[in-house]
Amino acid sequence: MNMIIVALVGAVAAVLANRGIAVFNDGLRPIVPEHIEGRLSRRELALTAFAMGFGLVVGFGIPFTLTASIILIHSILLGTDIIGLATPNNRWGTPVAALLGGAYGAALLMGLEGFVKLFESLPVNVLDPMGEVGAPVVVMFMVFPALAVAFQFGVAKGVWTFLAAVLVRQLAVWLNESGLLTFQGTAVTLNQEGIALIVGMIFLFVFAVRQKSGEVSEGVDLAAVFSDRVSRIRKHVVYFMVMGGLISMATNLLIIAGDPISLNLLAKGQQTDAAIAALARAIGFIPLVASTAIATGVYGPVGFTLVFVVGLLAPNVWVAGIGGAIVIMIEVLLLSSIARLLDKYPGVRESGENIRTAMTRILEVALLIGGANAANAMAPGFGFFFIAGLYLLNEAAGRPIVRMAVGPVGAVAVGILANLLVFAGLMTPPQ
Repeated sequence: MNMIIVALVGAVAAVLANRGIAVFNDGLRPIVPEHIEGRLSRRELALTAFAMGFGLVVGFGIPFTLTASIILIHSILLGTDIIGLATPNNRWGTPVAALLGGAYGAALLMGLEGFVKLFESLPVNVLDPMGEVGAPVVVMFMVFPALAVAFQFGVAKGVWTFLAAVLVRQLAVWLNESGLLTFQGTAVTLNQEGIALIVGMIFLFVFAVRQKSGEVSEGVDLAAVFSDRVSRIRKHVVYFMVMGGLISMATNLLIIAGDPISLNLLAKGQQTDAAIAALARAIGFIPLVASTAIATGVYGPVGFTLVFVVGLLAPNVWVAGIGGAIVIMIEVLLLSSIARLLDKYPGVRESGENIRTAMTRILEVALLIGGANAANAMAPGFGFFFIAGLYLLNEAAGRPIVRMAVGPVGAVAVGILANLLVFAGLMTPPQ
């Protein structure tokens, strides 16, 4: 039963990624619409997904998984993001994604210690540095509301929005470090980037709502900006219910855990404490998932992560499955309500294109920085040189590679070149 459930989790998650319905990687979620709307090729999307997720799978997810007989969910869902987006979204590509995702989940359950050792045997470590590619994305993504405000309402209001987001983020950091927020004796950790993002979105919405009707350009329909994207999530609610049920069942059977803290608590047999820790994490995670879902039309396969709490608190696996499906259904329906609320304010219509442009600009910068940091960690000096040269030559050539893919693609190339140079005796592995 354990093998069947994990295989189904991998298969369904890969299908969700393949069809652009949901991805687990928060930094990847804003990029998927770029492909759906024709601004990013499938190949570039697949390369970006690989660069952003591969290092996290092997360098973060699998090591935690190997410390106990419980799989950290990152190990499965970051991998299925790559599998789903690397296979074509057509009548044969989607079934292939399902088969590969299911096989990947099953393989994880059987253990991948040998796989990790194989990559560790390479002279140049490519696993830990590759995790740096996506590191700046979530942190920098919280800037996009301020940038959208600056585009639409002027730089001064954009600066005020940015400063408010910075202040709230630091307050969240202070609250986390001080431990003042607790739930039944367990400290509640806020997602500081998520909190800052939602504050920026509030500023954007307030400015947009206050914009007079005569100041709004005609021909832009808010339904196409927010409601259509949320409706896209809502029409796939059955997929999310299946996924939520499977995740809750796997959690109830103690096959998977949603984060390293609850995983370690479960390994010690402290299931109630693990549920409290998972709930605290979910509370801090809600703003980030909700904001990116409304803005992009792409959800997370585990939603607000409350399905893990359901799985840990449910009395048996079948109740967990039903409860997980219901919880994620409610989440999706709440997103739709938020979008309908926004429809009442025509002043927000003007913000659609500005939001998309701001997201793209932020991702271009974040992925370039992340790719440069990853490349330089693999090959100090040469990494920065290669990424800078690739970026500038790509610009001179008319951008055959979209800007946001330059950093991730360059980091992968440097990882390959660095190992080849070491084998050829032309480079010493970095310490």
